[in-house]
Amino acid sequence: MSETKGSEFKEMILTRTINAPRDLVWKAWTDPNMVSQWWGPHGFTAPLCQLDLRPGGKMLIHMKDPEGGINPMNGTYKEIVPLEKIVFSSYIAFEMDGKKPAAEILITILFADKGSKTELQVRALPIKVDPELIPAVEGMEEGWTQTLEKLTAIFE
Repeated sequence: MSETKGSEFKEMILTRTINAPRDLVWKAWTDPNMVSQWWGPHGFTAPLCQLDLRPGGKMLIHMKDPEGGINPMNGTYKEIVPLEKIVFSSYIAFEMDGKKPAAEILITILFADKGSKTELQVRALPIKVDPELIPAVEGMEEGWTQTLEKLTAIFE
């Protein structure tokens, strides 16, 4: 099974203004109880959320789809700048026809004050993608858009 290098994909960049101060938005990304309230696209829940928020620390989030299937998302934190930046590698693997293709995506989350609100930028750059997961990676912007809609909604 060959892999596709990340340079073949464009970096996804999404920016949102969230109706909350930066410290609360930061907490929404760093407190497992808060992350589990909004992580994943519409119709998904996050029944398991483990975050070891330090460089080299691991994250594990189980996204439960509307049919009840569990989609684990593993990651490793690369950089943490409190209230400013979170960088992590996200590893996604699915069972497909007896194989387990995978993708690695570098995620950068940037937090900035915008008056009493927060400007949040999510950047996602595919690093390695097995061919079977190319459609999933190509659809990640829609998934992140829905995820950020859920995050924004908890502050409305």
